[in-house]
Amino acid sequence: MSDEPDWGWWIGAARTVAEVLSAGPLYDEPARADWAERFLASSGHHLLLAYAEGADGPVGMVSGVEMTHPDKGTEMFLYELAVAPAHRRRGVGRGLVEALAGLARERGCHGMWVGVDTDNEPALATYRSAGGSSEGPCTVVSWSLGGPSAAS
Repeated sequence: MSDEPDWGWWIGAARTVAEVLSAGPLYDEPARADWAERFLASSGHHLLLAYAEGADGPVGMVSGVEMTHPDKGTEMFLYELAVAPAHRRRGVGRGLVEALAGLARERGCHGMWVGVDTDNEPALATYRSAGGSSEGPCTVVSWSLGGPSAAS
């Protein structure tokens, strides 16, 4: 972030349910207070918020989850990145990714990764500008387990 011009924005960690909920317009679905509380209480779950002068609430967010495997150690999974349309192309996304990578280093993670659609050029450009490299295409396989969702 230090190489960025002064765009009048800064990044901070979400520490309260109110801060998590304040980023509501940046999420894919409506946030719930009980889920926000559980997120904050879960060790290794991180939410960084970008704020801008004059903006009403956060203008960007990145969430990350530390994952430890017996033969790989701990790495940071970049779960989601979003920047409000009016604040894109100002380095906010890159700054958020770099801040999460810095947090991962501080917490002893050996790496950081994210899944991204191969045709999502804005996301790919953001991740590359923040020092990421592509390992090639992959397929995401998912299971619907019938638990509560944002739609319920």
